Amino acid sequence: MPPDFGDQDNCSVIGLAPAEQTAYELLIERPSATLADLDAAWSRPEPLAEVLAGLEERSLISREAGPPVRFQAASPAAAFGALFADYEEQLERARRHVAVLDAAYQAQPAVSDSASMVEVITGPRAVRQRWLQIERRARQSISCLAKPPYLSTAGGLAVGVLDSTNPREPDRDAVRRDLTWRTIYDRSAIKHPGSLAAVERSIQAGQLARVLPDLPISLWLADAKVAFLPLQRHTAAQDAIIVVHPSALLDALVSLFEGLWQRALPLHRPAPGQAEPDDTGRLGDDGDRLITLLLSGLTDEAIARQLGLSHRTVQRRVAALMANLGAHSRFQAGVRAALQQAPRWSAE
Repeated sequence: MPPDFGDQDNCSVIGLAPAEQTAYELLIERPSATLADLDAAWSRPEPLAEVLAGLEERSLISREAGPPVRFQAASPAAAFGALFADYEEQLERARRHVAVLDAAYQAQPAVSDSASMVEVITGPRAVRQRWLQIERRARQSISCLAKPPYLSTAGGLAVGVLDSTNPREPDRDAVRRDLTWRTIYDRSAIKHPGSLAAVERSIQAGQLARVLPDLPISLWLADAKVAFLPLQRHTAAQDAIIVVHPSALLDALVSLFEGLWQRALPLHRPAPGQAEPDDTGRLGDDGDRLITLLLSGLTDEAIARQLGLSHRTVQRRVAALMANLGAHSRFQAGVRAALQQAPRWSAE
């Protein structure tokens, strides 16, 4: 069997085919090996002699006169060092060229053609790639309205994949520390079991989060200079988005987000070891969760799923909270409880 040096694609970036990488690694393990020695361990379909000839032509291996003829791998540092240096030089030239192009692009005056103000991107792959471009160019902030169909994150950084079933929030790795990341969650975003805990993990990672009962749209804003939102409202539209560039429309979307941010209820991650609200209706250290869920309009059953309690226990605690605060409705109880917490919440 050939030696296991890890991923067979490690050397593909410098033009080494998988068969060539396997043969080279065989010679690293078996210095000065004959063709018969190597053939005994060769399991790929490609003819070994042809693969060795290709490596020899590129000076990655050499042969020693026989009989029998023996093959020797060149030093990896010497063999690949020059290739790495060449690729790094090419990459640096490409970077400089892109910088020149970007400077020219940024220097151009805003185009007045209305068609240039809005892009329509279709197809999951194109949507994902466009979002990555936008997110990577952000320098100050990402602002999000999290409402179905969700502009999800996947595999780390947030990407433009529309997901109509689960709100995927930026996790510990996805929240870029150099950005201010603000998200307003729709009530539906925190009603599924475990979703509130996921939001709290995002908050711990650095996200500023708030909640409103009913958001008008799903939206992402990058530096308040570009907007990213679904083309259609229904959740089946998972492969088409609109990108809005500087314009009156973008200004309206930024104003919409800022207005909703001022109205939204801040979400907080409870500190470790905090207690849950007790049956007397007094707010325990975990009372923020109950307040948030009440103001979000969730049912007792949905609250029970989020807090990991029985339906009856939640009913009892909500009733006790209402009685303790002199509230005539669940929403009023949430408002009065939130007002009690206002000095701390206003810090956000």
